[in-house]
Amino acid sequence: MTEDEARTKAENLFHSGYTCAQSVVGVFAEELGCDKDIVLKLAQPFGGGMCRMREVCGTVSGMLMTIGLAMGKSDGDKKVKDEVYKAGQELAAQFRSDHGSIVCRELLGLVPMGTSEKALAAGASSDHTADTPVSSERTPDYYKKRPCEQLCGDAAVIVRKWLDARATGADNANAAGSTTLKA
Repeated sequence: MTEDEARTKAENLFHSGYTCAQSVVGVFAEELGCDKDIVLKLAQPFGGGMCRMREVCGTVSGMLMTIGLAMGKSDGDKKVKDEVYKAGQELAAQFRSDHGSIVCRELLGLVPMGTSEKALAAGASSDHTADTPVSSERTPDYYKKRPCEQLCGDAAVIVRKWLDARATGADNANAAGSTTLKA
């Protein structure tokens, strides 16, 4: 699968009603030998910045889940865990470099970039808090006002580059490469 195909698949999954996390990890589940339905079920609560709490962007969670599927182990091996953490931090850093944050509420413009912790500490309450767990209706207006579909595509491209580099033995940090939101 090419980078463009990964982007298109992720954007299409999101546009079809899947969460941002599902839309990223769902692109790669079968390629990595996993049952796509199980992976989509597991990823669902990570949408909306973790159950619509607007914390870590679901696209980033989807990237991290994909890393786990690609290289994680179930035996508690510390060396593997450290390698997974390193890869995850590199991909999250690439996403942050491209978009200014990995925090859902910041990416949605609900709070200014870099202010999430201060806003939460001050007791800020709006539709980006846990008191509104109901997902938004997916209307044409919804897709127009949110960057989520594009963020899904960008995250899928970062993962695709990482998987391709991993297959060829290239350096993961340089392999993730930069992505940008489409205008």
